[in-house]
Amino acid sequence: MSCASSSSKRAPPALGYGSNEARARYEAYSRLQATALAFGEQLSIPEIVAVGGQSDGKSSLLEALLGFRFNVREVEMGTRRPLVLQMIHEPAAVDPRCRLQHEDDEEYGPVIVPHYAVAEAIKLRTEEHLKKIRAAVSSKPIVMRVEYAYCPNLTIIDTPGFILKAKKGEPESTPDDILQMVRALALPPNRLLLFLQQSSVEWCSSLWLDTVRSIDPGFHRTVVVVSKFDNRLGEFAEKWEVDRYLSAGGYLGDHVRPFFVALPKDRGSVTNEEFRSQIASVDAEVLKHLRERISGGFSEDKYSGSIGFGNLRNYLEAELQRRYREAAPATLALLERRCNEVAAELATADAKLSTAGDIASLRKSAMIHTAAVAGHMVRLLHGAADLDPLEWGLTTDEERVQSGAKKWPGLTADIQPPNAILKLYGGASFERVLTEFKCAACSLECPSISRETVANVLLAHVGRSGGTFAAAASIARAAAQSWLGPLLDTVCDRLGHVLRNLFDLAVERIRTQDSTNSVTGYVAFQAAVRQAHEGFVQELVKECKGLVRHELAAITSPYSHLNFWENSFGDGITADMHGAVTDAVTEELENQAPQGSSKPQAAARVSDCPLKESQLTIPETPSPEQSSSDAKRKEYAIASGRIADVTFATRKRHGMPVGAVSTRIGPLKEARHSLNKTKSVYDEVCSLAIEQFTRIREVLVERSVPAALNAGFLTPCQERLALALGLELFAVSDEQFMDMFVAPGMLEQLENERASLQKRYKTLRSCLHEFRTLARSL
Repeated sequence: MSCASSSSKRAPPALGYGSNEARARYEAYSRLQATALAFGEQLSIPEIVAVGGQSDGKSSLLEALLGFRFNVREVEMGTRRPLVLQMIHEPAAVDPRCRLQHEDDEEYGPVIVPHYAVAEAIKLRTEEHLKKIRAAVSSKPIVMRVEYAYCPNLTIIDTPGFILKAKKGEPESTPDDILQMVRALALPPNRLLLFLQQSSVEWCSSLWLDTVRSIDPGFHRTVVVVSKFDNRLGEFAEKWEVDRYLSAGGYLGDHVRPFFVALPKDRGSVTNEEFRSQIASVDAEVLKHLRERISGGFSEDKYSGSIGFGNLRNYLEAELQRRYREAAPATLALLERRCNEVAAELATADAKLSTAGDIASLRKSAMIHTAAVAGHMVRLLHGAADLDPLEWGLTTDEERVQSGAKKWPGLTADIQPPNAILKLYGGASFERVLTEFKCAACSLECPSISRETVANVLLAHVGRSGGTFAAAASIARAAAQSWLGPLLDTVCDRLGHVLRNLFDLAVERIRTQDSTNSVTGYVAFQAAVRQAHEGFVQELVKECKGLVRHELAAITSPYSHLNFWENSFGDGITADMHGAVTDAVTEELENQAPQGSSKPQAAARVSDCPLKESQLTIPETPSPEQSSSDAKRKEYAIASGRIADVTFATRKRHGMPVGAVSTRIGPLKEARHSLNKTKSVYDEVCSLAIEQFTRIREVLVERSVPAALNAGFLTPCQERLALALGLELFAVSDEQFMDMFVAPGMLEQLENERASLQKRYKTLRSCLHEFRTLARSL
């Protein structure tokens, strides 16, 4: 007990306390760590991360390392946010000096007085942060710097304890959230794991040992600590039992030697000196029990260095110092690189500030950037492979979803062109959409044609040249315009979406290839360039829709296929014979059974049956040259059913001599008889219409439209894009131009960014200077 009491009156003999070199190295790393946490720097410096279950004694171990109690377990801060404890051995600090680092700054707040108010300060800061982010746990650490005469030079990151079930009022995902957070904190290879597990848990049934093994499979950077070791002492009677337990029974590997620690259980109010005395007393009592109450004692030469809190504390400080020393060269190189990178960022911020009020310089930089955007888009259309297709490309299905055109009009089948599952962009994506359009158009068949449609078109051609063939051509043209037209609009929209995607790709190429670009950080200007590009693409889509619609109109014009149909029906069929065919189809359509009836109606002949009132032709309005006697004679002829006079009226309509009518009666009957012998006029019209629709589709898809789309989209992008963007952005007044750069509060934001970079650069330079000094002393 005298040793314990004397040790409470002086600083513990921790390794490195009297070494100025070790102290300087530790403080340099501590400041570097604070800088990294404040500015979000990813610096691979040696650190210790404490992990374990919520009741495995991590909080008690931290208090023992600090050398004083501050009721850390009462606030349960370890289950909600990580705590970075930076312990500085300061011989002059008789009382603990505890300060919390600001949340978003590398500076520390004032010393917390009294020191046992630290727990409440941590609790308040934790609750404020969790309320702000609306979460039960957070990976953002709280940094506390402690200067004390009785603590070692040691930094430990205390993580939330593993739990199996969320507490009342917490989300059910809290256990998984904590597990993922701890894994993220422990995975970096520069961190040493301090894994605690209480002695009452057998290695074979450890809940969290597998979790630690998944992070560090060989336990090469893991220090295993068996806490509450005094609870297990009563189970040992023989030396072999103790030695077998201390060896961990092969569960951890032969190279792993756990530490076995017991700490005071009394949570009553004690002074700091009494607390440290209790820690030393517990260590002495554990060793005394192993030596005197175990038959044969234990293998002291093998395991004595692993028993007791004092040994653990000395080992952690020595191990951290060793890692600091080994990492110093790499840390120095890393600091130099980061200083150079931050200096470049600072120079860019200075350039932005200097040009923010220089209109001429801004115009020049903006024009160069805009021309670069247009140039990169053209090169992307010609083919580029510098951007990762897996990140920037799209499959056919993804393009459809993003463009809003999920289906091709008139088609129910899912059109999958070649390379549909590949992620493409630029010119490759453009060509794939063209191929998909061809597949969709070729999959579109001529729609079904009703008898009413044939009758309406065919009867309207009575007396005109062409007859059946002209009617079929008219039906085919109408079907092509109705069904192929929407396909043309859709392919224009899809190709416009491909061009829209080029903007982000061009900006990414500029970012990766031109780090000196001084206007990339102006959000309003970038938005204006994007809007100008969007307007250009919209105009192209509109123009191309008109262009391909014009191609469709030209191909479906009745004059474009006139020779085709004349050659189809041959020289031996005259216009009068087509009239006979028309009479035949009229009779055929009239004799068709009504829908749902199986019996055809009897044909009514003009010469055999009297005309009904609905069949009477409405008399034409007499012209000024027509006498009333002529009109009466025509009406009489129609009403009385005299065929000769009706024929006379037909002769007047077509300008045929009367004698010619009688000479044509024979061929008309023969034509009708020949047609009835082969197939019906309706089938003939449908067959010819389908043939003509297929021909129109073939010419449109294979020749006209692809050429029109290439000329309508690709040529303007190459020849007019840069000019169009320039006119939209720069043909404005200086005041309008500056609105894209100096928005309200923009200058203040730039100044704040520069100030932050300046502060970061200054702090990193200070750390670099310290490490250079350390490197010279090593």
